[in-house]
Amino acid sequence: MTDPRILVVDDEAAICELVKDILEDEGYQVDTAENGESARAKFSAEMPDLVLLDIWMPDTDGISLLHEWQAQNSQCCPIVMISGHGTVETAVEATRAGAFDFVEKPLSLGKLIMTVEKALESGRNSANAEAAPARSQAAPEPLGSSAIMADLRAKAEQVAAVSEAVLISGEAGSGKETLARYIHHLSKQSGGDFIVLDFNGSAENQLRQLLLGGSGESGILEAANGGSLYINDLGQVPALAQQIINTVLESGLISSGRPFNARIIAASSAQPEQLMKTGGLNKELYFRLNVLPLAVPSLRERQEDIIELLRYYTEYFPSREKLPYRHFSVAAQNRLRHYDWPGNVRELRNMVKRLLIMGQGSEVSAQEVDSAIKRSVVEPVAGNNRLSKVFELPLREAREQFEREYLTHQLREAGGSVGKLAAAVGMERTHLYRKLRALGIDPKSVKS
Repeated sequence: MTDPRILVVDDEAAICELVKDILEDEGYQVDTAENGESARAKFSAEMPDLVLLDIWMPDTDGISLLHEWQAQNSQCCPIVMISGHGTVETAVEATRAGAFDFVEKPLSLGKLIMTVEKALESGRNSANAEAAPARSQAAPEPLGSSAIMADLRAKAEQVAAVSEAVLISGEAGSGKETLARYIHHLSKQSGGDFIVLDFNGSAENQLRQLLLGGSGESGILEAANGGSLYINDLGQVPALAQQIINTVLESGLISSGRPFNARIIAASSAQPEQLMKTGGLNKELYFRLNVLPLAVPSLRERQEDIIELLRYYTEYFPSREKLPYRHFSVAAQNRLRHYDWPGNVRELRNMVKRLLIMGQGSEVSAQEVDSAIKRSVVEPVAGNNRLSKVFELPLREAREQFEREYLTHQLREAGGSVGKLAAAVGMERTHLYRKLRALGIDPKSVKS
């Protein structure tokens, strides 16, 4: 069998040569093209086994070539898009249009090789089936061009290369499941299912059947065999379920002696170490899961990513859910950049969706954003209850909601004076300014 042939199309000669050297070292035959015309000629002469295709080129764009080649060939080879930071959204759309996947510049050696292997395997499976190629849906990559997110993606790629347990920590809504799916997509378990274990008040006496199966039915642990098991929130997993999972990991066996062969990716909104200390997390299970720890930053810790996420979801909902497209004004974007986002990426996603559905006109104004933010903040209610729905929130979010309402009320009582507020609440002024900024409270906008 001859080595697979790969065509690399990129208008940057340095990129072409770099990828060519890397893939030839891996044993592939590699040809390069620096523009659309050259790519068309080489593709037409002999269709390769795989194309790595840049999105932007001087004479044409990669999306047009993707559609052109797929229209000409009912069994077109897999095509992987190469995207820069500013074209990730376009690359995601390309995967929906039929591209196998995309790799982002600057290129990661590990992800590039892994993606190439998966794409070629997909092409071989399609050829053996003598059918139109079934395209793999790329898992959404954790978005953000900030240094902290680039580092997180790099660590995820390292983690994906092995099969050890992963423990992801991060605030509610920060994107822990997105990171888990990304790791699964890059790992050798990607051919299996991504099974989510999520407890929602199930009685403990039902857990054994839920986890281990019975009466001819497969339990969740068995369903995850060959793939990945994602434990949604360790703080919500009942003690009995933790014991069962720990026993399975220790023995490597499910009930009736069946082997357990799945990767475990667990997540926690609370600090896992604190859960263990307070008895909310089985100590033995903690040490079995905490082999490869990863921490997802809150949106407050990467504010430079807010506009990128905003643009992504502004395009995502019209293309995926046929919602009306609305442009966010500069003033509206500025409001969102300075908001505290206690609900993290999930809150941003939901807010964008609500503004697209409920708004009027083609542009989202700063006033609309202000109203949306006010609706996101829990309002004080009459009677003995301090805050509505506060008991439904995780502790960190509930505390932030209370602090925001408390300081806003006290600032209003102080007539907008931060000096009087500092005296009233017993805080040093410098620390108070930091707190107000972190909570998204503008003293100038608060009047008595």
